[in-house]
Amino acid sequence: MSHSTHLLRRIWFNRYIWQRRGIFWIGGLLIGIVTVAFAWAADYAQHLFKLLVGISPYAPLVVTPAGLALSFWITRRYFQNSQGSGIPQAIAARHLSDEDDRSRLLSLRIAIGKILLTVFALGVGASVGREGPTVQVGASIMHTLGKGRFRKHQGLVLAGASAGIAAAFNTPLAGLVFGIEEMSRSFEHRMSGFVLGSIIAAGLVSLFFLGDYVYFGHANISLTGYKDIPAVLLCGVVGGFLGGIFSRILLFVLGGPGGRLGSFIRQHPIAFAALCGLGTAICGILSGNHTYATGYDEARTILLGEGTLPWQYGILKMVATTLSAICGIPGGIFSPSLSIGAGFGANLAALLPQIDPGTIVLLFMVSYLAGVVQAPITSFVIVFEMTSGHNMILPLMAASMLAFATSRLICPTPLYHGLAKNFIRNTRALRAGKQQAMATVAGETPPSA
Repeated sequence: MSHSTHLLRRIWFNRYIWQRRGIFWIGGLLIGIVTVAFAWAADYAQHLFKLLVGISPYAPLVVTPAGLALSFWITRRYFQNSQGSGIPQAIAARHLSDEDDRSRLLSLRIAIGKILLTVFALGVGASVGREGPTVQVGASIMHTLGKGRFRKHQGLVLAGASAGIAAAFNTPLAGLVFGIEEMSRSFEHRMSGFVLGSIIAAGLVSLFFLGDYVYFGHANISLTGYKDIPAVLLCGVVGGFLGGIFSRILLFVLGGPGGRLGSFIRQHPIAFAALCGLGTAICGILSGNHTYATGYDEARTILLGEGTLPWQYGILKMVATTLSAICGIPGGIFSPSLSIGAGFGANLAALLPQIDPGTIVLLFMVSYLAGVVQAPITSFVIVFEMTSGHNMILPLMAASMLAFATSRLICPTPLYHGLAKNFIRNTRALRAGKQQAMATVAGETPPSA
């Protein structure tokens, strides 16, 4: 028997390799199933809130502040580290070598809380999305499956997070790119097959239950010539600038500001969440009840030209999303960011009547998203796959890269990675505090002494 034949037999009949492959595929299937259930629950919660607003447009003035305050309390009391998008937690978990530290950010308990509280937030009118939370849910499922023999396999977190994005948006290519660009900022070649396997498994489940749909529908739009190039430049710069401002605000507030604002948030976090809820409700009323929840319907309406929204929709949605993101409840910013971009794109389209409005809207969507997350390739691929905009590949790429460069001037630290550093620091500080307390109880010299 030749050496190569012997090597192939070892690979094909190695139980460890097949166990590892099985975990990735089974995990992908589970992530797909959970993602579909999450999507259905989120849609139903938004439907219930719309029924409430239909009864009284002023009901959110009570329901939204109370709901956000309650969500914050439950998060802090029962589901710590489930707040926010969930992407920073997944990124932080990949950088933590201690298993207990990683389990504080990724677990089934956190995944359950993430789903329940995100659905609850949508049911009370918070301007949040479910796609980012699906990343932490997917990473938690994969991390849990790998406990034991594969507990130190960080590729599990990468695969789970990527599969979550792929299933949430029904964009398998975007899931793969997200894993490369956003989750790891690098890529190990030996992991590519496992990650792709998880994405395929999750995508097959989504395809089976939800069908072969395009997230925002088919956008049959394109630029007509070199005279439209200024539109790409304008969308890229303005979208990146606004996205950078949004990210900088979130990093400032969620990083623990000083002064009176920081003191008030630390001393009265539940009251702060309620005030954010009140501001979110006011934005909703001023927009004609359009700035609540994910903003998916509004973005689709603007992009496909199926209706009109108030001119102030973009700025009000941005304010509502900012308030929902800084109050400390679970919820993502992917869908709201796309909706904000669509709103601002509609405003800009009114100033450029010679260009198809849908073109401007699509360019601004990718520009604002790239400005917020500072992941230009992921942003471009997500928007491209969600709209099947084959005629807009190069303009979308150009606008996304330009927005990324502009955003970096406003906010040098990428949003998710800046927030991930906070989770890494807090998790390690908690472990050090517990070790010091145990040493003190045992009568030993504390490690910091």
